[in-house]
Amino acid sequence: MDDEIRTSAEVHETTALPRRHEVHADPDAPAAKVDRAVPAAVAATPVQQKSAAQWAYERLILYIQNFEQTLDQNHEVAMGFAGSNAGVLRIEGMGYFDPDIVTFYGSDEAGTKTQLVQHVSQLSVILRALQKQPEAPEPNRIGFRLAADLEKG
Repeated sequence: MDDEIRTSAEVHETTALPRRHEVHADPDAPAAKVDRAVPAAVAATPVQQKSAAQWAYERLILYIQNFEQTLDQNHEVAMGFAGSNAGVLRIEGMGYFDPDIVTFYGSDEAGTKTQLVQHVSQLSVILRALQKQPEAPEPNRIGFRLAADLEKG
């Protein structure tokens, strides 16, 4: 505890502001540089005013974007299915349906169109790096498009 005196409004504001913090073995790894401000568009609405789906969606976008920053030009973000042998889904889109559903759109390793619809209480995502599509000149960076959509509000 500190001896700083704060008004009740300041205390309430502090508890409502989203924060993120991580520690990694390699302090110079891009994934270790997560201690930065949450984007203004995400912090603009207090957490208490967001549905569980919206809040999960926004945080997943930040994780996906951060993960993509660690990838080389030959890999794209995908997600594995925790607790099953269903394979992976190359993330090509993401959304939410208030109050409590998050959905992922994409394709599996064979190129089959795939969609995962998940209740936020069951949310467990493994981010994985897949080789980019051979015919694509550049890897798909969905995290940056998703984050840009967050910034629009």
